[in-house]
Amino acid sequence: MIFSYDRKKTDYGADPYVTDIEQKADQNTYFRTAVWTGQHLQMTLMCIPPYEDIGLEMHADTDQLVRIERGHAIVKMGKTKDRLEFRQEMQKGDVAFIPAGAWHNIINTDWIPLKVSSVYAPPNHPKGTIHPTKADAEKEEY
Repeated sequence: MIFSYDRKKTDYGADPYVTDIEQKADQNTYFRTAVWTGQHLQMTLMCIPPYEDIGLEMHADTDQLVRIERGHAIVKMGKTKDRLEFRQEMQKGDVAFIPAGAWHNIINTDWIPLKVSSVYAPPNHPKGTIHPTKADAEKEEY
């Protein structure tokens, strides 16, 4: 199930679009919001509550770039879900490049919501996706 109240106002792909992504991320209160979905690329925004995480996941055919827009986090990555050998602290402005096939998780280590922008190539979610909560996102993935 895709949660969207007005897709036209949330996902501007595949039309040309310019925005202040840091400001847009700061205003986003949903767990995940698709901002722009094109044929080969997608940008989403995420809001992760204090001390919570995105959830351990792996995208077999999708590379991902995650940028911290506000807050502090730890990114963990590995070749298998039980061996996340890469671990790096992140803060505002830091970017994690996540190759297709890598298991990964981003954990909010701060007392404020973590604001994240994420680029998927190719797109990973349906155009217009809005997941108000992590539970909503998990329902759609299974």
